[in-house]
This record gives sequence, C-alpha cells and structure tokens, in this order.
Amino acid sequence: MARYQIILVVACVAASVAGAQGEEAKVLTAGAMKPVLLAVADDFRAASGHALSVDNDTVGALVKRIEGGAAFDVGILTPSANEELSKAGKIVRAGDLARVGISVIVKAGAPKPDISTVAAFKQVLLQAKSIAYIDPASGGSSGIYLAGLFQRLGIADALKPKSKLKQGGSTADLIVSGEAELALQQNSEIAFAPGVTLVGPLPAEIQNYTTYAAGLSTKPQAPTAALALVAWLMRPAMAPVLKAKGLQPPS
Repeated sequence: MARYQIILVVACVAASVAGAQGEEAKVLTAGAMKPVLLAVADDFRAASGHALSVDNDTVGALVKRIEGGAAFDVGILTPSANEELSKAGKIVRAGDLARVGISVIVKAGAPKPDISTVAAFKQVLLQAKSIAYIDPASGGSSGIYLAGLFQRLGIADALKPKSKLKQGGSTADLIVSGEAELALQQNSEIAFAPGVTLVGPLPAEIQNYTTYAAGLSTKPQAPTAALALVAWLMRPAMAPVLKAKGLQPPS
C-alpha cells in the first residue's frame, strides 16, 4: 500500500474514534526516534487529548522484548524488524516515518578531522586513539552496519583493540567522559548532544540510512491513542521536526 494511502486509512480510523479521549500510548522506540517523540509530545496531547510514554532501546533489544510479551501500543523499529514481528503476530505494520544516516563526533573544542572521502575517513579511524560505536551484539542498527563496514574497509582488526562498544544510548557519553576520542552513531542520537562537536556524516559512498517505521500492537492497551499517534507522526508537517532532530522524511 502506498504511503499516502496508509496515512489516509490510519487518519480516518483515528478520526472515527476521536471521541475517546485521555488515553496514554506506550511507545517502544529505537533510540534515534526518541528525540522526535519527545519534541511532539506536548503538541500531540494538545491536539488529540492523548498522552504518550516513551521507552527506547536498540532495535534488537526491542524485538526480543516484544517477542517476550512486553506491553506496548506503538513500536517504532526498522521495517525488517516490524516485518519479523508482523509474522509473529505481534505488530500490524503501519508505515515508514523517517530515516537517518550515520555521523561522526569529537569532543567539543577538539579539531574536526577530515572525513570528506573514504580514504580520509579510514585514516582518521586508524589514527584515532579510541573510537566508540554501538555494540553490534546489542542489536543496534548503526553498530551492526559499522562492524560490517570496517571489515569491508579492511581495518576491523586494527580498530578492535581501541574500540569502545556501547550497549545502547548515545556514544556521545563516551566522548564527554573522555573514554573515546571519536564516536560514530546515527546522527539524531549524537549531533545535538552537549559537550561534543559534530564532524559530519560518513562519505556518501559508504553512508548507510536506517529507516524507521511504525507498527501497532496487536494487543494494545490504548488503541485510540495509538492510532492517533501514528497518524500524527505520518503527517507531512513532521518534516521540519525531523530535520530539527537530525533525521529526514522517509524516501
């Protein structure tokens, strides 16, 4: 089904039950979308009468939680994760919400290294005393991609001894604490963190965009709020909010 059709269906269903006010939608979301949800929470409540609670984790961890029976109303995961959970009867897929690429940060005040080409990017990684990224084993999308990228670039063995792997959250924490000199993660999770400087995105040839999609729980506690929230997040008016938080509308 085309994206605009999904929006129309969800919006119409939400409108048909708009009389039921005051629910709270529990959202399980990948970390990259958490800033967006927090940014729209007040406006969503004012417009719909519904509240939302936000619980974030890596995509892999959220899939395990949902498969294990965790209660939720809306899941914001990757399309492949939503597909997996849909087959398991846990989620009804709704539609894509946003996409985000991977960026590099250093500590505030530190020189910004040149990562404008793949060759320059490789040299920066090899010369850095320590680098931080999300542990692939935790199920984080950026960590999984970066581990594969380092293998393809032929530098995985050289980076392993100086890699600081984070289980979840923001790798900016490791920059601020001094545990890492350079960090890589999805742009929305690090670009606006205090105490760091955004170097920029990965070179276009090796950039990876992660798409985030909404799914509705098959056993919702707040179905009206869940439908209203998905309709809200899929509006074209979300584009400037996404941009302000380091993401882009889905392609």
